Amino acid sequence: MTEPDRAGAGGVVLPPGVFEAMGTVVSVRAGVSAAHADAAAAAVAAVFARWEARCSLFDPASELSRVGRGELALVDASADVRDAYALALRWRDATDGAFTPHRGDGVIDLNGVVKALAVEQAGEALDRAGFAGWVIDAGGDVLVAMTAGGRDRGGLPIGIVDPDDPTALLARIDLEPPRRRAVATSGSAERGDHIWTLPGAGPSPFLQVSVAAADLITADVLATAIVAGGRASLDDLADRHDVDVLAVARDGGLLATPGWPRRVGVAGA
Repeated sequence: MTEPDRAGAGGVVLPPGVFEAMGTVVSVRAGVSAAHADAAAAAVAAVFARWEARCSLFDPASELSRVGRGELALVDASADVRDAYALALRWRDATDGAFTPHRGDGVIDLNGVVKALAVEQAGEALDRAGFAGWVIDAGGDVLVAMTAGGRDRGGLPIGIVDPDDPTALLARIDLEPPRRRAVATSGSAERGDHIWTLPGAGPSPFLQVSVAAADLITADVLATAIVAGGRASLDDLADRHDVDVLAVARDGGLLATPGWPRRVGVAGA
């Protein structure tokens, strides 16, 4: 299996177990030697490469780019693309349109599900390869193995970055499989206002939203949907799904569902 390229942006050499994909940095920790860390990262990188070849809108040769230009009919695209689109449509319906796979110009954009799908499938690849206790972190979206745990074999502590200071941590949550295997963070702090809000809603009231769930797809989709849908979506989706949520308002205020670890200054949602 080919090792992932360790040359990151600007020619910086990335450490073992780390590579760049989907516009972010992906790290794989499996509690093994550097050589085995590269093997684990290579298995994960192969999954990411397949999804990028299918669905990247930054790659003009990808299937989804060809669909967007009208060169490839969606019905003739690969099962990966069609299944990802069907999944995104189901989540659109489940979030009352707060999450959508369609850009304002009508182009299909599957970024909202593809990274999470890649991480979930990469985790399955690590399981099949015999890696245990692994952690995959794709730009702050984290999935842990069923056997992952902290020093006391309880929860695995995951830090949530402060949107006002990317060098500082705002909060921490302990992932405890199987009920809490994943946490995803969405918002405008790092990439600007790239999430489409509901028509007529104006800018999102939230600067950043983190969601912990049993799987990364649920966590990632709901984090995006809450940013897009605002307080109404936070209340509705947190009530209907088994998740924990921490939302950072634009004025710096914090809202948290009851299951999120308590800290001074975090009000109940």
